Amino acid sequence: MPGRPGPRRTLSAEVITDAALGLLDDGGAEALSMRRIAAAAGVAPNALYTYFPDKAAVLRAVVDRLVGRHANPALTGDAPWRDRVRAMAVAVRAGLLAHPGAAAMIMSAPLDGPEALRFGELLLDALAEAGVTGPDAARASYAVMVYLLGAIALEAADQGADPGARRAAAAAIPAEHFPRTAASAAVIATYNTVEQYLWGLDRLVDGLVR
Repeated sequence: MPGRPGPRRTLSAEVITDAALGLLDDGGAEALSMRRIAAAAGVAPNALYTYFPDKAAVLRAVVDRLVGRHANPALTGDAPWRDRVRAMAVAVRAGLLAHPGAAAMIMSAPLDGPEALRFGELLLDALAEAGVTGPDAARASYAVMVYLLGAIALEAADQGADPGARRAAAAAIPAEHFPRTAASAAVIATYNTVEQYLWGLDRLVDGLVR
């Protein structure tokens, strides 16, 4: 059942995405419907369709805003290109994992909103400073985005897991059947950490700019 309408505000795309993000934070994607978004925004459901054709479009706008809010400031400035890319990766991870309901939706649709386009342009600027231009830059930018957002989506899905249970499961891998995997148990237990995330980013970027 939709909740009681909130206080009426001047409606805008920003108000709608704010309402949707609040619902995602409270109950995840399952809690989201156009009727509930309208109630949270304090308007009738049909008012939403002036701004968004459906729920999927609202979700894309939420993710677009979160990515832009955290990625784009970090990629702007005079720091060396590699420092900017690393700072962006850390900021995007922290910002999206603070909203796991939205983070879980990252890979559900293309990131093609205005903030994502700005993100892509700033990333291309950084790659150009590294000497990567033309078609290679476009492919490299896409590879970095897929790595970052995919890693964050996987981590968001595992965010409620008990780290102790994860370590125990890794330690219990039978060495007689999976010797190399068992020998890597300590590392496997740290997969969903910022250290692993940045380790992968650094190796990816090293390969792209060599």
